Parts: sequence; C-alpha cells; structure tokens
Amino acid sequence: MARRTTSSSTGGSPGPRNRTPQPLPRRRRTFGDFVKAFGAFVALLALLVGVPGALVVAVGWPLPHGTPSLDWLQQEITVGTFIHVLTVIVWLAWAQFTACVLVEMKAALSGVGLPNRVPGAGASQLLARQLVAALLLVGAAAASFTPGLSQVGQSPEGNRHGSVAAAQQTPGTLFDQQREQAAAGAAAVAEQAADAAAQAASQADGGSSARHGDTKYYRIQPPEGRHHDSLWEIAQRHLGDGRRYKEIYELNKDRTQPDGSKLSEASLIRPGWIMEMPGDAHGGELVEMPEAKPGIPEQVQQQIHDYAKTGDHQQAGGQRAGGVGRQGEQGDRDTAHFRVPQQRAGGDQGQDGDRASSGETAPDTRDGRSEPSASEESGSSFGLPEALVGAPLLAAGLLGALGRRRRQALWQSALGAVGGRRGMEPPVPTGAAADAQDALLVGADPEGVRLLDLSLRGLAAALAAESRPLPTVYAAWLGGNGDLHLQLAQPAGKPPTPWQLGQDQTFWMLARADAERYEEVDTAAPYPGLVSLGTMDDSRLLLNLEAVPGIVSLSGSAADRAGVFASVAAELATNGWSDRMTITLVGFGEDLTPLAPNRLRHLDDIEALVETMEAETRQRRGALGAAGHDSVLTGRTGPAQHTRWAPHLVLLAAEPSPVDALKLAELAADAGRLGIGYLVGTESGELPGAAWEMEVTREGKLLAPLLGLELDAQMLPVAQQRAVVELFVEADPEGGPDGPTDSPPFLVDISEQGRPAVYARLVGPYEIIGLETPEGERSPLLHEALALLLLHREGVHPRVLSSALWPRGVTDDVRDALVERLRGWLGDDPDGTPRLGSDATGRLTLAKSVVSDLDVLRSLYHEATQGKGVDSRVVRGRLLTDALVLVRGPLLADRPEGRYGWLTHEIIDAQLPLLVADIGLALSAFHLEKDRAEKAIEALNASMNSAPADERLWNELLRATHATGDEDKVKRLAADLVSRSGARGLPPRTEALLDELLPAWRSGTAAVG
Repeated sequence: MARRTTSSSTGGSPGPRNRTPQPLPRRRRTFGDFVKAFGAFVALLALLVGVPGALVVAVGWPLPHGTPSLDWLQQEITVGTFIHVLTVIVWLAWAQFTACVLVEMKAALSGVGLPNRVPGAGASQLLARQLVAALLLVGAAAASFTPGLSQVGQSPEGNRHGSVAAAQQTPGTLFDQQREQAAAGAAAVAEQAADAAAQAASQADGGSSARHGDTKYYRIQPPEGRHHDSLWEIAQRHLGDGRRYKEIYELNKDRTQPDGSKLSEASLIRPGWIMEMPGDAHGGELVEMPEAKPGIPEQVQQQIHDYAKTGDHQQAGGQRAGGVGRQGEQGDRDTAHFRVPQQRAGGDQGQDGDRASSGETAPDTRDGRSEPSASEESGSSFGLPEALVGAPLLAAGLLGALGRRRRQALWQSALGAVGGRRGMEPPVPTGAAADAQDALLVGADPEGVRLLDLSLRGLAAALAAESRPLPTVYAAWLGGNGDLHLQLAQPAGKPPTPWQLGQDQTFWMLARADAERYEEVDTAAPYPGLVSLGTMDDSRLLLNLEAVPGIVSLSGSAADRAGVFASVAAELATNGWSDRMTITLVGFGEDLTPLAPNRLRHLDDIEALVETMEAETRQRRGALGAAGHDSVLTGRTGPAQHTRWAPHLVLLAAEPSPVDALKLAELAADAGRLGIGYLVGTESGELPGAAWEMEVTREGKLLAPLLGLELDAQMLPVAQQRAVVELFVEADPEGGPDGPTDSPPFLVDISEQGRPAVYARLVGPYEIIGLETPEGERSPLLHEALALLLLHREGVHPRVLSSALWPRGVTDDVRDALVERLRGWLGDDPDGTPRLGSDATGRLTLAKSVVSDLDVLRSLYHEATQGKGVDSRVVRGRLLTDALVLVRGPLLADRPEGRYGWLTHEIIDAQLPLLVADIGLALSAFHLEKDRAEKAIEALNASMNSAPADERLWNELLRATHATGDEDKVKRLAADLVSRSGARGLPPRTEALLDELLPAWRSGTAAVG
C-alpha cells in the first residue's frame, strides 16, 4: 500500500489533499472565554434555580388545592386566576428548558452522536446548547490545570472502560471522533506548519531548550473537551513528524505504567501514562531527567523516576533514544492508527496436499487469492476488469445472484410460465458482458462468503443460548489468512467459544479453522448491513452501515463517488450474509435495480426520501417500543428472533441542500438503534450533520483521517456496472425472446462419419476415450481442466481456468505450464491443428474433434425435436431412445472430494435434469401416440432417475398410468405422490390433473395409505 501523499507545492496538477491525521490545536483560554463561561454559569443558575425559586416565593402553589367542581367553572376570572395560569405555563417552560440542558449536557460530555431533540423545544434547546457550550470552555481549561484528576479512583479495569477509550486519539477506534474535530483539525494545519518551521529554525541555531541525548519524558494529558492525546500527535508536536510515533511506541511498549498496566498497542494510551521520548524530542511539555523541572508535582516526578528504572531492557541493540530513529522506515506504514487487527502467525498455506505435491504451488495470497502480476494490476492482462477481480465478496454475491436468476429462467421456461416459451440454453454473453462474467468467476470467493455468514449466525446463536444481546459492531475485518475480526462499539465482555478476544476488549476474533467447523443454524443474520469498502495491506474492511451513529458522508469527484456507491449498492443487494433488507437509491442506480428487484428501490428526489424516511423512522420507533426492544439487535436474538428487523440502508449520491442535510441528520441521530443507515455524497466534503466523513481520491484511495482509514477503495466503475447489469437483464426469465433458447451452443455430427477423436463421458462417471491416461499426479488437474472446457464450448478465459483449478490463486507461469501440458495431452488433428486452441479474445477453445456425451445428448434432442425427427416419426423415436440411453447418472458422479468446486458457479446442475426430463417427456409422447403406455412409463421412470423432482414427469406418469386402464395403479401412484409431497401438499397442477383422472383420489389415497 502506498504511503499517504501530500499536496504538491511544485505546480502541475494538484494532487490529493494531505489526509494525514492532524493534531487538534490546543487553544489557550482567554480572559473573554472565562467571562463567557462565567456568564453562562450565572444564566444557567438563574434559569434553572432562580426561576423556580422566584415562582415559589412570589406565587406559591398555582393549582387548586382541592378537586374542581362545577361551581368553580362559574366563578369570575380574577387577576389572581390569570397569574396562576401564567405561572403554570412558566413552570412548563422551565421543565422543558431543564430537559434541554440535561440532554445537551449529556451529549457534550459523552461526545457520541447528535443530541436528542426535545419535542417542541426549538429556540429553548438552541439557548441551552449555547449556554452549555460556553460553560464547558472553563471546564476543559480546568481539566488541563489538574491532569491527575482523571486518574483519581480509577483502577486499571476502570480505565479500560472509561478514560482509556476517551484517551484514544487513534482514528482506528474507527469512529469515536466527532465532526467538530474535522473542522478544528483543518484549521490546525497551517498553524502546525508554522510551528514546525519555527522549531526547526530554533534547533538549527542551537536555541533548543532540550539538549540532544538527554532522556526526556512526556505525560499523557487527559481529554480536553472532545480532543484526546495520541502517539501520532505527540510525535507531530515533539518530533516534527507524526509518522515517528513508532519510535515512541518501541521505547515504551511492555513497560509498566503508573496505573500498573502496560503499553501493548500503539493505539491504546491512557491519561496519566508516561512516555519516554527519543533524544531529539523538543517542546515545553517534556520533562528531562535526572534534573527535575520546576512546576512538576513531586508525585509526578516520583512516577517518572520509577518509570525510568523500567527502561533498561530497551538498551539492547542500540535502540535507545534517538537510536530507534528511522530504521526500517522504507517498510514502515502508518497502520497503528487504523486499528487493523493483528494477524496470527501461521495460517492457511498453499494448496491442497495433492496439488502442492505436484510441484504446482501457489504464491502468497491476498484475501485467499493470488497476488496479481504487474500486467494484471495495470488491467492489461487479457482485458479483464480488475475492479471485479479484486472484489471477492462482491463478485461472489453477483455470481450467486446471476446463477439464481438463470436457474429461475430455466425453470419458468420449462414449466411454460413465460409465454409458452421453452429453452434450455441461456444467452452466451459477448463483449464487455463476457469479460465481466469472467472477472466475476476469477474474483469470486464463495467460500469466504459462506464462512462469514456461518460465523456471524453462529455468534448470534451462541449469544442467544447464553441470553446475551448482540454487541454493536462498527466494522468487520477479514484478514488475509481468513481470520475474522469484529470491531465493537464498546467492550462487551468475553465472547462465546470459539470466538476469542482480539488485540483489545473491543475486538472479537474468530480463526478461519474455527469458522470452518461451524454448521448452519436457524437464526437471523445478525449484521446484514456489513458492506466492503476496500482493503489495507492484507485486511478487507466491511463497514456496518446499519450501526453508524448518524450519517456517513462521501466526498470526491462525481465519477469516483459513483463507483463507490455502485459497489456498495451491488454488494448489499446480492451478498450472502443477509436475509432481507431494503436499499433505497437516490440520485443514481436506477439501472442497478435488475440486480435485486426485491431489495433495491429507486427514488427520484431527496424530498421523496425525506418524506419516506420520516414515516419509517416513526414506524420503527413505535414498533421497537411495542416489542419492548431497545434496538433492532435485541429483536434478532433470543425468543423474538422471528422478528427479523431487516435493515433499511439509504444511499444518496446527490448532495442534499443544507436544509435537507439537517433533516436527514435529525432522522439519522437515532438510526443506529432503528437499523437504518445513511451514506450520502457531497461535492464539497463538508456535509452538515455528518457523523463520519470519508473521501475517495482519483487514485482510488478511500480516506478518512479522523476515522483512521486509508484503504484501496472497492469501486464498480460505470463500464463494469453496465456489463454486470447486462448479464442480469439477459438472464431475466421475463426478458423476452432474447432469453433461453432451444439451440445448444455446440452441435456434433451424430452420424457414423462424425465419430470424434476424443470422447469424454461426463453424464455419470467421468471417462475419457481416445487419450492415454496422463502419468503422475497432474492427471487429476488435466482431467478437471478438460471437463471445464467441455462444459464451455464458447471458450474459457485463462484466468478463469486457473481460478477454477487453484481457488486460492496461482502464478501465471504455473497456469501457462498446465495449459501447455493439456495441449500436449490432447494432441493435434490429422491436419496438424492443435485440439486446444485460442480464439480472438485469448480464450481457450476445444476443436470439434473433442466431444462429450453431454454434447451428443443435446445434439440428439435437438435433432429429434427440431431437425430430421420433425418430419420422420421413426427417426424421432430412435434419436430420443439413443439420447435417454446416454444418461448414466448425475454429472461427474465420481468426482473426487475437494475438486470441481467451480461447478457451484454453473447452472448445468439445473440444465441437465431439465434436459433429461424433456427427453423423457418427448419419448413418452412418442409411445403414447401408438398407445404403448408401458413403454411410455418405462421412459418416464428412466428420466426420473436424473430428475426426480420434475413435476412434469409425475403428471405425465399419471396420464400414462391412467392410459393403461388400471385404476389401482393410478391410486397407488396418487398415494405415492401424496406421501412424497409431505406437509407442502401437491402442486396445484397435479391436484387438478388428479381431479380430472381420479375424482375420488382424496378418499382413495387415504384408504391406500
């Protein structure tokens, strides 16, 4: 991952803004601030205490002392009565203002989210907010004068839950920072640059107050308002470069602090801790030893003396003081601030044993896939779109949804549900759509999706068994070794087995080996709002949009934002770890709805969105209250898990007006509890009311310095969007005449003269006729590669081939070596043409002399129903009989376990049973034309061996059995059908047919049963 870039000062095209986390300015309090704070204190005292006191003294109790009667209504209204009415109104106004002060005070002190709105308190709450803010100015100043107060009465465990979290300026806590920091951080950049220049000049002139080589110490300061100390800021202030925080970390890690705990993670520091600094540190807040600095409390000096004695172990290897320096800086990356989970040693290595022993091993992997070569990174390798290749979870979701759509088209066509149209072969994509499909096949990681889903549902089931609620999860990190880390909003105790605590109390970790032992459980998906944003090093970040305490804003150019929005929408619509959800798209994505019409909906404008979300927010609040849940997470576990509480995620690409932005911010203030998430685009980068701010750069980086993120963004550019949507539109069962067709992609010569040179039997046990069995352990790979090519006569992309054979990835030279071995094994035709060639796009294709029984099966059926068999009944019967004889079982019946995983991406498992059923139906009709009912029954039974669940076969079997005239046989068959149907009952068409053929079948089947 490249380092963060800084703005160029040498002209040329402007580079991305410097998004490195900047320390907030430590503004000194002026006399005016104290005057304002004192005035606010007096005003609050007068309003909160003075007003009720004055009312009690001057008016007293304003309400009647007894129960009102009818006579009371007839009394004259006096001045006293009028004063009492006004007094009641003032009391109500005072109560409302007091509630506003409490709400604003709680929000300001907690630093989390926007303050809740007090009903009907517009101007009153605004006044309370201004007074509380002014009062906190003096509170923050007072805290800076007494740093030791934050430690009083706090044990190490208390620190973990209290001030520790507040002391983490590490943006990677992902999300404890507020939007106020963003504005203040931007204002500090110029000031920091000037300070750094002045410090550098002062050191060059020998005017530095710190002598190089002296041991210096720094004491972590308590929170100042909403600002917290961090090692990055300390390094920025006292070393001139925030990236030198690692030097401070190395000097102090694992040393006992005054509170008894130790520094074990650069992002976890606490107020009151002492940090030894490198020798070139400078600045007035440092303490030099052994000389005591005037003004330092004696207790603090003693703590520093004690801490200095723990540092002897740091002397080894010349790592002291300035010696730690910048060694290894070339490989240094600023990752501590991201809180990326630490990867465990070891992990899954290489390929399956038999593949590794063949000498064809894979290199190190990223996300379970091979590192792309330089040519692939440039996008020039065979022309596949890398945006899809590099998004394994998105690709797996799209590929799974596309397969389901194609199967649906086949089934509906077979049952005549679409205008009577029949067809077995989906359209073969071409051009950009073909490249997109190949990219999905290469990039998809369905096993990763399966393990993620099992892990999350398993966690939910385990917590429900312990009567524990689901913790709020802000993000999930998928490591390169397959481990899953959940980043919690706050510590939630010890996780259930086999989950473990991660690098601190806010991380729960599950090893891939433990995830593989999970079994499917019947529980709701606990975190359906997780969506991939990008990668950093070997870790992939999934942000839980549903749990965000407010709006997430995304800035950047319109094209880059559109790529991120499309990726988020497509993954949410098709992912495999969600049950159901609603995704509302505004300002983009109308063409994306074919991906998941049941999940995606498009609104025309922001006005319609605000109206919709106001109604849904009210409805969800009421539903949660009626169900007795504090959040949607409560409804997803325990006795109420049947209440799914599906999330509603809003993706708004068009920048809202300030008024609309504030309306959305008000709606989003409570969204995390309600299961509603908002991702909103902005051109300027400043969105009113945004809780978390992100930016996508032209270089494809996703930046959020105050959140601690610098990712390689996951995007779906416009060209790939169109290609993917084209795949789904072509697969639509209601798409019209361009849907599935009757013509197979490859017809063979079924005459005696068309005998192939190489014949492979795929329907049933795998056999190859015409080739010698390859020697050695590469034989299984060659057989698998040939099977893949035989099922795709249109051609197979080389990267698709390598991805199918080596799901964890492999280098290009290993792939190319296998292709050459396959070419040599297949040999050449008599005219010298290789039987394995390439088309104009570089895809691998087989010659017509290499044929499979599936090709013959398709060709026989096509010839019988659309060729010579149309005009000749005898030819039709012979062709259909020959075709049915070829069916020896399921596809590749004896394939070894652990191989042929790519078949899960295919629809052949749906095509073959439908094809066999069509052959059986056609042969049955052929025999029934001549009243050969027994022959028809025989053909139907043979077809049922491969398509036992096909309703058409059972209905035709009922007709054929009825044609025999044996009513007892019909009754037994009806009873068998009823028993097979179970609790679901018979399909409506079958029931209607039984009513026609056997009117008394209901009573008859009961008697037979």
